[in-house]
Amino acid sequence: MNDVENSTPLVDIGVNLSNPCFQDDWQGVLQRALDVHVTQLILTGTNLAESEQVLSLCQQFSDDFPDMLYSTCGVHPHEAKQYSAETGSQLRSLAEAPQVVAIGETGLDFNRNYSPPSDQERAFEAQLEMAIELQLPIFMHERDAHQRQFEILKNYRDELPDGVIHCFTGDRQALFNYLDLDLHIGITGWICDERRGGQLQALVSSIPLNRLMLETDAPFLLPRTLRPRPKKRRNEPAFLPWVLEEVARCRQQSAAVIAEQTTVTAKRFFRIN
Repeated sequence: MNDVENSTPLVDIGVNLSNPCFQDDWQGVLQRALDVHVTQLILTGTNLAESEQVLSLCQQFSDDFPDMLYSTCGVHPHEAKQYSAETGSQLRSLAEAPQVVAIGETGLDFNRNYSPPSDQERAFEAQLEMAIELQLPIFMHERDAHQRQFEILKNYRDELPDGVIHCFTGDRQALFNYLDLDLHIGITGWICDERRGGQLQALVSSIPLNRLMLETDAPFLLPRTLRPRPKKRRNEPAFLPWVLEEVARCRQQSAAVIAEQTTVTAKRFFRIN
């Protein structure tokens, strides 16, 4: 795990720390992240229960890991059919906590349609309206739904304080449409995948550095460049430097420069110290 060195503080903007695979290892995960200078994590809320849990984790570890943990609150498109007015009210209450720095994960996913597209759009628009009301940035998912997501976002963008398409894996048209809306782009270990990351490797140099942020999406998307690979094949924030290294390689830029700028950008975007 020492073949990629990083001494610049990094922000991991997408961590699913409420995933059961981390349950007996929270302290270790956080310490290993700090050991490689991943100094702040944004924990992802994907439904009401997980939004409550990730906020609770932020509070639980605030003494041992001060100023390290922040969270989002929202409902993922897979779970959009469960979204109700009551859900929105409870999310709004969660968002009052100082550790909650964005609304989401929300958006559209027409790849699997675990929730009908109409329910996805309804929940997405409700959370866009919440982000505008609370003046919080929005943390977005999108898969096989770029055109519709882009159309909806155009109607709200002027009032939204900010937004990020997390775990971007789309094509050139999608990237430039999102950039035209002055959105940020989150890059994960997908870029480290020699089988399916080629398109992203070619596109990442087109992202303005002040619109680029880094994330693991842990425990998913373990970087395939990681050596040795962990036995459990579980991704974690300590592996963010491998994402940084591949982004730097593809952009033909210094990893230190990218680390510094993505950290500045993430802190500004989420309004964290």
